Amino acid sequence: MTHIATKLTAARCITIDDQEVPNAVPPGFVRLRLAAASLCGTDLHYYAHFANAGFELQNPVTLGHEACARVVDPNGSDLRPGQLVALNPIMNCGQCDPCRRGEENLCRHKNFPGSATTVPHLDGFFREIIDHPLRCCRPVAETVNPRHLTFAEPMACALHALNKAGVEAGQEVLVMGCGPMGLLTVAGACARKAHVSAADLRPAAVDVAVRAGAAEGLVIGEIDTGDLEKRFDVVIEASGAISAFNTALEAVKQKGRVAILSNIQLTQAEVMLRLIMLKEIEIVGSFQFNKEFEEAVRLIEEGSVDFDTLTADLFPLENTAQALRMMADGKALGKIVLLGPDER
Repeated sequence: MTHIATKLTAARCITIDDQEVPNAVPPGFVRLRLAAASLCGTDLHYYAHFANAGFELQNPVTLGHEACARVVDPNGSDLRPGQLVALNPIMNCGQCDPCRRGEENLCRHKNFPGSATTVPHLDGFFREIIDHPLRCCRPVAETVNPRHLTFAEPMACALHALNKAGVEAGQEVLVMGCGPMGLLTVAGACARKAHVSAADLRPAAVDVAVRAGAAEGLVIGEIDTGDLEKRFDVVIEASGAISAFNTALEAVKQKGRVAILSNIQLTQAEVMLRLIMLKEIEIVGSFQFNKEFEEAVRLIEEGSVDFDTLTADLFPLENTAQALRMMADGKALGKIVLLGPDER
């Protein structure tokens, strides 16, 4: 038996292969068929450079860590064939100090699919058949749309940033960057009843943020950023641009908080550190997620977020290369979703 599998073999080179499905499902794992997957900025960096944030791939790998799937073989578990599950890609050890604190994202021995941070690399989710740990599969209500459930992992990342920033109802929140993660952060902050402003260089991206719930859309270059000074309780940096981070330092109030959600690539740049001192700004990093995965799945089950507005385009799994090219060209306003063979 074979299945469709994509593979990144070099920068900007995606192959499609019919691979043999292993005969046996490993103990503690279940066999799944991909329902839907979504593209992440991390996938884009690996696609463009065969590396991400200083981590270089050592060999070809299947990308993808945002997905949901249907059960093929429960392997003795309580899951049912055909049942839809959200896939948590964090495979933590459960024994190290961070794990014992409930901080699986900082696990010292964590395995993560489709990433150079795990060696040997583990293939990601851009393939038809996936064997995944049972403990990392979250079954959902039958009414859930797989095209929405694939947002569980990135929404969990957005919610983690909101939690690290302490976002609450009634706060003035600015989201810098209206890419996919910025848009999910806007939606998550609005779900918490915060007053959200969203900023980006692209007017069309700002428009999507407003449709996602932002009360105010700000197009950088068309506004005086000086008007933003000391307006916001919290700023979430989701653009990856140092200039946006500096704007965040200006825009946050005294004793406010700036959360860095974006994966800022290695670069030399000037940061206005004096503002951190003068305004007693609290800077927090936000890496992946912990309990927020469950929070994200519940949001999806409740239908409280309009994920269709946050979806830029749909592609069959076989067109992964085309989808990545679209993302690399900057033409996608929102998340690009890949659909498994049975979900079209």
